[in-house]
Amino acid sequence: MSAFFVPTVHTLAELRERVAQWRARGERVGFVPTMGALHEGHLSLVEEARRRARRVLVSVFVNPTQFGAGEDFDRYPRTLADDVEKLANVAADLCYAPAVEEMYPPGFSTTVAVGGPAVADLEDHFRPTHFSGVALVVAKLLNQADCDVAVFGEKDYQQLLVIKRLARDLDLRAEIVGAPTLREADGLAMSSRNIYLTAEERRIAPVLHRALTEAARRIADGEPIGHVMGEAREQVAAEGFLIDYLEARHAETLARVARRHDGPIRLLGAAKLGATRLIDNIAVESAQ
Repeated sequence: MSAFFVPTVHTLAELRERVAQWRARGERVGFVPTMGALHEGHLSLVEEARRRARRVLVSVFVNPTQFGAGEDFDRYPRTLADDVEKLANVAADLCYAPAVEEMYPPGFSTTVAVGGPAVADLEDHFRPTHFSGVALVVAKLLNQADCDVAVFGEKDYQQLLVIKRLARDLDLRAEIVGAPTLREADGLAMSSRNIYLTAEERRIAPVLHRALTEAARRIADGEPIGHVMGEAREQVAAEGFLIDYLEARHAETLARVARRHDGPIRLLGAAKLGATRLIDNIAVESAQ
C-alpha cells in the first residue's frame, strides 16, 4: 500500500474549492479525465501531466452519454477504491469522482454537436452518438477542472482529434496533449476492456497491432497504400477478428489518403475478437 494519500471529492463545489486553492498559490494545474478501471496506460498519462504541471487532478466518471444502445455501460468495470490506490502510487493530488446526478442533474438538456474529425466514417460510423457524448462530458470536465493542461491517450486517436478541435473551437483554456499508447510486452494496447478477453483471445489479440505495424513499415517503404491495407485486413480477419475498419488516414484531418505523400499518415483499426472490441492505431513514419 502506498504511503501517499489521494483525497477524493464527489461534488463540483468541492472540486472548485480545491482547484481555487491551487490557483491562489499560482500553481499550474494538470488534468487527466478517465472512466476508471485504471491501468498502467492511465498512470502514464498522470505522469505526463505531472511533467507539465505542479498539481495533477484525475477524474473517474463512467459517462453514460458516450455509450450507445447495446454497449457495455452497465458492465463497464467500476473500481474506484482500487483506482485511488493506483493514483496514490503515482502521487496524483486529487481524484474527482462525481455521480451521474452531479454531472447531469434533473432537467439537464444540453447537447454538443460535433463535426470535423468526429465525422470521418471511422468510430462514428459504428458508434454514431459516441463523440457527441464525449464532447459533452469533456467540455464539462475541462470547465469544471479549470486546468492549464489536459492529457489524453493516443490509443483513442479519433477521440483525441475531436477533443483538440473542441478545445480550439470553444476557446477552452486548457492545452490538450496527446500521450503515446502504452502497450503490453506483446504489443497489445492497454485497455480497461482487455479484461473481457478469454485466454485464447488474449493470445490472438496482439495480431491487430502487428498487422498495423507491418503495414506502416511497408507504406513508409513506398508500397501502395491500398494493396498494403488490403493484405493487413486479410491477415487480421484470418485470425478470427470481425473488422469494423482498418484504414490509412491523414493524421491531422482523418481524410482518406491514396498515396504516401498525401500528408502525415495514421493507420487506425477497430475489430471485435469474441465479445471484445479492440482499437489501435500507429503512425506511418516519414521517409528519411
